[in-house]
Amino acid sequence: MSLEKYVSKRDFSKTAEPKSGKSKDKNSLLFVIQKHDASRLHYDFRLEMEGVMKSWAVPKGPSTDPKTKRLAMMVEDHPLDYRTFEGIIPQGEYGGGTVIVWDQGTYQPIEPIKGKKAMEKHLLQQLAAGSLKIKLHGEK
Repeated sequence: MSLEKYVSKRDFSKTAEPKSGKSKDKNSLLFVIQKHDASRLHYDFRLEMEGVMKSWAVPKGPSTDPKTKRLAMMVEDHPLDYRTFEGIIPQGEYGGGTVIVWDQGTYQPIEPIKGKKAMEKHLLQQLAAGSLKIKLHGEK
């Protein structure tokens, strides 16, 4: 996937946000939830797919109860290195505010599927159909 939209919204001479990155994990798919205190406090939910972090803004934050629904608005793809980004995006820049890693780890489809590429293919089909069913293995 392309990071053109991500790059076009940022002035990297003013922000420490990462420009790119590659996955070092050959067997697992990675996720991160970042608390982002921008113009409005929200959480960013990111899933590794197609060499980028597919990203959603979650205004009310995550829930530990899978039956509780949360609005999640898909936003532009982010580089893989963004999953470890913590810092302050300068005011006046896109997304200006403080970002911290709230949780991170690996994830997988609910269905038992072996191999990172096979899992990714299955999840991309679910994403295209509008309903991802995943299990997170985070630190919280």
